[in-house]
Amino acid sequence: MTTTAQQVLLKQRPVGLTDEQTWEYVSTELPALEDGEFLIKVDYLSMDPAMRGWLNDVRSYVPPVQIGAVMRAFGIGTVTESRHEQFAVGETVMGIFGATDHVISTGKDVTRADLAVAAAPTWLGTLGMPGMTAYFGLLEVGKVTSGDTVVVSGAAGAVGSVVGQIAKAKGATVIGIAGGPQKCQWLTETLGFDAAIDYKNESVSRRLREIAPTGINVFFDNVGGEILDAALANLTLGARVVICGGISAYNESKLPPGPSRYMSLLVFRATMTGFLVFDFEDRYPEAVTQMSSWLEDGTLIPREQVVEGGIAAFGDALQLLFTGGNTGKLVLRV
Repeated sequence: MTTTAQQVLLKQRPVGLTDEQTWEYVSTELPALEDGEFLIKVDYLSMDPAMRGWLNDVRSYVPPVQIGAVMRAFGIGTVTESRHEQFAVGETVMGIFGATDHVISTGKDVTRADLAVAAAPTWLGTLGMPGMTAYFGLLEVGKVTSGDTVVVSGAAGAVGSVVGQIAKAKGATVIGIAGGPQKCQWLTETLGFDAAIDYKNESVSRRLREIAPTGINVFFDNVGGEILDAALANLTLGARVVICGGISAYNESKLPPGPSRYMSLLVFRATMTGFLVFDFEDRYPEAVTQMSSWLEDGTLIPREQVVEGGIAAFGDALQLLFTGGNTGKLVLRV
């Protein structure tokens, strides 16, 4: 039996925000399965800020997506046909399937998801790469301890919202930085952050001095730019700055200037460390076990914003990440 896949290809590299010229939407007939292969019907795609960086033809932690190739994307789906001994029809699986509604896999780098533990979108968020990023970034790189003051930028996003909740679970005082009163209200009233700063309507540096007068112990940065500078100006002795992302510059056509307050690292004998979640891949099961427990007892409150429209909505869904149009984890229902 043959299957036709709806796919999103990279048509041309964008300058600034992606647009309709970036993508080509095609139908591709997949070959029949061979021994050791199985067919996946992709149910949801993960929409991640890192996708914008994957489009640039520059040296990075992964090769850039090539012109004419299926856009790289994490997904979760259902095995619908199998000639593989270890993957049965009906199983739910996750992996880098690409922006497509069907894909053939050999099982390499594919993991199973238990929908009795959490719904499929949550496996792309709190129990997926964003959750793993938050868990290891905060605990292993940020080395958060009880009594710390933790500040998170991009706090209403997929990673930041989980970082703040884990920090609270570890006994820290948590301050989130987000854009707009609704996001800030969600952080404090639903997720239990101690305070939130609306960077669109408040001075981040001034508010940090008011809310954290003794300084920041851990700054978990998803944004970069002026917000990073504001945090660097408000560190305390031995602070840890965790560089997870820099979404403020992802759509810039030229490199922005570096942080102007970097000498605070010297003054406060602080560290600023970048990391990739893939560095902790062998420990994912440990994190999933702990995060599942926190979901069950209410320590973690997941939030997924599901975009409808299938593969045809891929381009519009991705833009939401860079226009402030999403709260929590953004996923596309395929």
